[in-house]
Amino acid sequence: MKRAFRKSVFNGLVIGLTAGAFSAGAFASDKVINESFHPYKDQMPSHEGLSAGMTIDESNVAQFKDVIDPAFYTFIENGWTSIAVGKTTSFDLHPAYVDATRNALGEVSLGEQVGEINGWKAGRPFPQEPDADDPRAGEKLAWNYKYGYNWGDSAAIMPFYWKYRDMESAKVERTIKFNFHFLNYKGRVIQEPTPEITPNPSDLFRAIYVQVLDPADVRNTQLLIHRAADDLKRDNSWLYLGFQRRVRRLATGQVTDAFLGSDLMIEDFEGYNGRISDMDWTYKGTRYMLMPFYNHNELKLDEETHSDSNGYQVVAFSGKGGCFPDITWQLRKVYEVEAKPVDESHPLSKRIHYMDAQTFTIPRTVAYDRKGSLWKTFTIGQAHPDHHLPKNEGTGVSIDDSFSMIDVQASHCTTGQFKGQVDPELSPPNMFNVQHLRATGS
Repeated sequence: MKRAFRKSVFNGLVIGLTAGAFSAGAFASDKVINESFHPYKDQMPSHEGLSAGMTIDESNVAQFKDVIDPAFYTFIENGWTSIAVGKTTSFDLHPAYVDATRNALGEVSLGEQVGEINGWKAGRPFPQEPDADDPRAGEKLAWNYKYGYNWGDSAAIMPFYWKYRDMESAKVERTIKFNFHFLNYKGRVIQEPTPEITPNPSDLFRAIYVQVLDPADVRNTQLLIHRAADDLKRDNSWLYLGFQRRVRRLATGQVTDAFLGSDLMIEDFEGYNGRISDMDWTYKGTRYMLMPFYNHNELKLDEETHSDSNGYQVVAFSGKGGCFPDITWQLRKVYEVEAKPVDESHPLSKRIHYMDAQTFTIPRTVAYDRKGSLWKTFTIGQAHPDHHLPKNEGTGVSIDDSFSMIDVQASHCTTGQFKGQVDPELSPPNMFNVQHLRATGS
């Protein structure tokens, strides 16, 4: 009887300890997920004197220097633009992406060299808060961006207007009308098939397809980018030139050339459109900053240009040279990450990326030339999907909705006006191959 009693007590202790350990583990897991995906659930960011509805201009910008990146601070200080402050709101990503992250928590690790990752299948690979003492913290944040939910499993920008502008004269020198398409082959969480598209003989992670619609001299120029699942493999990229009626493979260095004479490189797309292994990544800190997040349908939109038959209107631009989007900015949690090119012949010495901690989009990037001088700044406006097109509601995708790439040294900018659509029918897999370029171009 005593023996049986001791055994039952022992078993009870084991069960109790196991349950306690499980509960502690589950609590820790939930804490990591909540901090990563719901940073504003328990406390909203604040800064002394800052409130929604106010305008920050040259008269009061000094008060808010700590929450504005240095380049944009200078723009405001010079009277080039101002910031309309909006209320901080949560941009919740789709629950399926969050669940994929939770299910893989603790199973993903970095490889021995930059560009190697183990155990990732879907979701955010490193949802834990970055550690300043971790020498590879910046690299982990870069992977979170690469495997982020930007545009979801697939999406299209149809149409997409780029305007080339002289900042001094405010003259619009050129307008190019595009269609952009994005497709994830792996890490898919919503659109069937999940978790990946098969067959996938080239073992691709992602593809981008671009087609120029206007003007006539570049009409039907097409760009196709294939990004391998293995980050150590170089992208395969092809360009179809309508006037030559042929497809040619892009050389590696061409991704850092001016794309179609704009202020953007192909490598600039979406904030950073390159391999993790092409850069040395350094985590510089976490801070609250004003970032270009807003509800598209609540803005004063461009009523004169680019309105379609369904009544959709794009974001308007103003400020010096018409280079600044008329949007609102929110105080948000941000990770500052420095990216230095590995290739010494790269035209940049570094980029400073301001990554949004909730969405892992890159709404602000500041780039420096090889001498270390400020060269370009990139702003990508992020629209909430539930206050945009009806088809985007509930997708959990932070919608790229406007952009401005400013070449400070040349006093020139390229601006982008979007109609972003999270719709798998607009970006079928058969669009993302070389044969499609030839067929569309003929």
